[in-house]
Amino acid sequence: MKRETTSVVAVVGPTGSGKSELGIGVAEALDGEVVGCDALQVYRELDIGTAKTPPSERRGIAHHLLDEVSPTEEFSAADYIARASTVVREIATRGHLPVLVGGTGLYLRALRLGLFEGPGRSTVVRDRLQSMAARRRPGFLSRLLSRWDPSSAARIHENDHVRLLRALEVRIQSGTPMSALMERRTSPLQGFQVILVGLSPDKSALSERIERRVDKMLERGFVREVRELRDRYGDNVPAFKAIGYGDVSRHLDGAMDEDELRQVVAKATTQYAKRQMTWFRGERDIEWFPGCGDEPHVLKDVLSYLRSVLPGRDLELMHAETAP
Repeated sequence: MKRETTSVVAVVGPTGSGKSELGIGVAEALDGEVVGCDALQVYRELDIGTAKTPPSERRGIAHHLLDEVSPTEEFSAADYIARASTVVREIATRGHLPVLVGGTGLYLRALRLGLFEGPGRSTVVRDRLQSMAARRRPGFLSRLLSRWDPSSAARIHENDHVRLLRALEVRIQSGTPMSALMERRTSPLQGFQVILVGLSPDKSALSERIERRVDKMLERGFVREVRELRDRYGDNVPAFKAIGYGDVSRHLDGAMDEDELRQVVAKATTQYAKRQMTWFRGERDIEWFPGCGDEPHVLKDVLSYLRSVLPGRDLELMHAETAP
């Protein structure tokens, strides 16, 4: 029986960049199993619109945290941590390499660092802060946070009102700076070395890939998928927060024709990809690779990098497993 591995590889990048293909390639080469890190692919029956890799294209590699919950269920970062941390440890115990694959940056950050124990959202506090900010000169929220929580203020841009409000809300309700609460977090992957690999495709190339992907989704029956989901569950389900699903629903209601739908979904997906890159660029310790995950030279470069940084013991286990 093989000894437990101590490493986790995470493949990140914008939607449409070939993360799934790269993740399968890494798992295939290094005796791994894929663990989804996607807030929407956890839902059953959302297949085409979430670009879920069909079982027939997974090349025999085990995939986890896909098709976990009903489209009617809420699924949070805390839910993801509970399931993913268990799955990662089970894979590691088998002596295989866990390969996290997905574009939900919040899930990955929470899995690496943990979630801090903070108060819930308060409409009253937020409304009061926003009212105060409206009466004062620009930058008020940032200046206020600098007095109450300098560490958080230093890392949050003065124009990022959403995060500023959250940090102030935490400080007001708990009496403790959010930065202090975050320092008390415990990583669900404590004891593991998490190696992050990022895909950084050319912007124009990524836009073209996204347009082709949207075309392929529509050809495969994206509209039919949404129609069947609506017939089964109605319109108001958490899973319909996914990009494209609400747009297809409006198309079914006659709000736009298919050409307009194609343009709207492609534009929304491209904007989402930009937000993902902004998020991941702000994360530490990611080794970036130009290109897309389905390009052979990218897989070759990534594998070369991983073999140079994986602990010798883990590599020894992988080679032993795959040796003839």
